[in-house]
Amino acid sequence: MKFPIPEPDPAWVDLSDHDLAAILAQEAGRILVAHRDTLIENGATQFDLRNSGDSIGHHFLANALAQLRPQDALLSEEGADNSARLSSRRVWIVDPLDGTKEFGQSRHDWAVHVALWEDGELSAGAVSLPAINQVFSTDPAPQLPAKAGDKPRLVTSRSHAPYSAVLVANRMDCDAFQLGSAGAKAMSVVMGEADIYVHDGGMYQWDSAAPVAVARAAGLHCSRIDGSPFRYNDADTWLPDLIICRPEYTDDVLTALWGAERPIR
Repeated sequence: MKFPIPEPDPAWVDLSDHDLAAILAQEAGRILVAHRDTLIENGATQFDLRNSGDSIGHHFLANALAQLRPQDALLSEEGADNSARLSSRRVWIVDPLDGTKEFGQSRHDWAVHVALWEDGELSAGAVSLPAINQVFSTDPAPQLPAKAGDKPRLVTSRSHAPYSAVLVANRMDCDAFQLGSAGAKAMSVVMGEADIYVHDGGMYQWDSAAPVAVARAAGLHCSRIDGSPFRYNDADTWLPDLIICRPEYTDDVLTALWGAERPIR
């Protein structure tokens, strides 16, 4: 079944990069929800939903950015990479459907990521959680809620528990729970549902770019698991690990991971 992909509103060309990231993430999510509901009504399988969702999300975002920011480069999980991005000042890094499995299962914990890398830094970004009708942007930045409860709360993957997460959970005596996509896990820290998100099981630049941009704007600590900063728009898109946590837990998380050999930040 063919599903029409809407054209972007031409008026969006005048939006700031922050607002454009937010509206594109929101609109891509709206399109994906409508697409999923239509296919379910027509008896589609989870496999159909997953494959078509990735494609629809990518084509909407790629087409919109080509029209609205034609001079910028694009790095998308679902698109062919182009080495021209390596010499571009501005590169949009997008994951059109983060949490494809969860999307196919009609769960809530999937996301759309839209981030802008500019002159060596993440300068704007947004993460939408379409199933709960939430969009988080770098401007206005999310307000981090006060810490709830006494024990730290750690969010980890539904499919497996990365070794780093096991170390932190055990050594910090965390309460732990599971969510699907990287974007959903990162935004659970932004929303105050979790305090710590640690991952070392493999990721790509598009998995973390928008979540890191939004989490930083909210005042959270964001780094590689050795405490080093993220590097985006490298030729190798592999960026396998991260820490996103409330700032007051940063030292404890790094100590839990590294002990006396904890990297100096």
